[in-house]
Amino acid sequence: MLPASSIPLTTSASSARQALDAATDALRAAGIDDPRLDAELMLAAAVGTDRASLAAGAVTDVPPAGARAFGEMVRRRLRREPVAYILGRRGFRRLELAVDARVLVPRPETELLVEVALEREPARVLDLGTGSGAIALALADELPGCEIVAVDTSARALAVARANAARLGLADRVEFREGPLPAGEEFDLLLANLPYVAERDWPSLQPEVTRWEPREALLAGPDGLDAYRELFAAPDPTAPSSFATHREANDYGAPSRCAAVAVEVGEGQAAAVAGMMRAAGFASVEARRDLAGIERVVVAERSREEGREAVP
Repeated sequence: MLPASSIPLTTSASSARQALDAATDALRAAGIDDPRLDAELMLAAAVGTDRASLAAGAVTDVPPAGARAFGEMVRRRLRREPVAYILGRRGFRRLELAVDARVLVPRPETELLVEVALEREPARVLDLGTGSGAIALALADELPGCEIVAVDTSARALAVARANAARLGLADRVEFREGPLPAGEEFDLLLANLPYVAERDWPSLQPEVTRWEPREALLAGPDGLDAYRELFAAPDPTAPSSFATHREANDYGAPSRCAAVAVEVGEGQAAAVAGMMRAAGFASVEARRDLAGIERVVVAERSREEGREAVP
């Protein structure tokens, strides 16, 4: 692969098609998925328009300032920086969230957690490990009567989440807290997208993940299940804690104070997490599949509800 600095990208005025073609070729040579899509998103941002207008031919020429900005974006992308970090934003349901390397890039599959909440219409929700605030803010936008508490142990991530809430006009709808699970409080629904990447899988992940996204928000031990073991396990006062739950979570048995829980998991982890939920006292457990057919979200509640796919 050619180094980023050796890819010929003009910094002077050019046609939009020439700029897109050159960038697409460079990104494709670097082994990047969807090179044309990435090039279109970045060029649209560089010239101050949207991708739809660009695709419709509304932009024919790229001025020098736009060409320079676009060239720098492409060079960053060639270093495998995620497009969301380059643009500084990512769409999630009806919202556009500001994102950077302090938080994970919100994924489409995480919207399944929001859908669980919309189905149940809970009065009070806990978003555990909120990151950019994607889940909490989507619920604030779509469930106006819901009380939402969002927690994270990362002060840097919470700064992003609070800024997103303020920019979207939702700051009064979500209570953000730094730290572990809040003690002694009851919730109708706990939503969690905790780390679930196995250490053994780390080398096989895309460079966009391993080089740029916060490692502590992704890795969870040899098999990727340590964070959920900590959430659902009995307390061990001698055990160190590394995740958003922390030992205080189990000092009062957080899952027992939630009428239902829904968590995002990695491929092949649903059955193991379902077993943890049952051991924690949940009698009804089900899995939800994402668009790729992977069991991506596990939902548990205190009373059995028929009609969903049960996890063995």
